[in-house]
Amino acid sequence: MKILSASKLNVQYDQTTALKDVSFDLYEGDYLCIVGDNGSGKSTLVKTLLGLVKPKSGNIDFHSRITQEEIGYLPQTTHIQRDFPASVMEVVLSGCLNRRKWNPFYSRAEKARALKNLRRLDIEDLKHKSFRALSGGQQQRVLIARALCASEKVLLLDEPVTGLDPQTTASLYELIEKLNQELGMTIIMITHDVGSGLKSASKVLHLRKEVLFFGSLEDYQQEELAKCHRGGLRHA
Repeated sequence: MKILSASKLNVQYDQTTALKDVSFDLYEGDYLCIVGDNGSGKSTLVKTLLGLVKPKSGNIDFHSRITQEEIGYLPQTTHIQRDFPASVMEVVLSGCLNRRKWNPFYSRAEKARALKNLRRLDIEDLKHKSFRALSGGQQQRVLIARALCASEKVLLLDEPVTGLDPQTTASLYELIEKLNQELGMTIIMITHDVGSGLKSASKVLHLRKEVLFFGSLEDYQQEELAKCHRGGLRHA
C-alpha cells in the first residue's frame, strides 16, 4: 500500500534551486536509500518530507493514515547531541513528545513504549546510563529507539553511520534491516556509503537537485551512474 507520493517538488533558498521537479512514490515496507553528492538536495528533501521546509511548488501526499508527525527521524549526529546531559531513558522518552501535546508528564503507556524499544534494540541495560557516556554505536541505538517512540511505521535516517567504526557500522545496518524485514517498517535512509549502505535497500533515489534515478536496487546497480558515483566516493 502506498505511504506517500512526492510530485514535482521544487524547493528554493533565496534564488538558489535546491530541488527541481522531484517525484517518487513510497510503499509500505520499502527500504529507500537516497544518494547523491554533497549539495545534491538530499537533506533538503528530508526537511521537506518532515514539513520543515515548504516547497515553492509541488506537493507531498500522505496515504495509509500516515502524517508527517508519524515519521520517526534520526538526524545527523552532532557533537552537541553526543554530549547531551540526560539519561538514556530520558532521551528515548523524548521521542513521545509529539504524542503528549500539553501533558507535562509521561504516561505509563509511554514509559512502557520506551522500555519496549530499548529491549527491541538490546540496550535496556543502558536505561539509567548517561547518554554522553555511551559509545557512538550505543548512542545511535538509543536515538533509533527514540525515533521508534515517535513512529513504528516510517523511520527516516540521515547518515546514521557517520563516524562509526566498520564493525559498529555493520551492526547498525543489520539492525535497520531487521526493523524493515521483521517489523515491516518503511525505511528512508540518506547515505554516502554506496557499498554496504545499499545492500539491504529495495529502492534507490539518486539526486542531483533533480532525480537522476529512481527504481530498484538491482536496476540501479546496472546503471553507469551508480558505477561512477561509487568510484567517485572511493577516490574522494
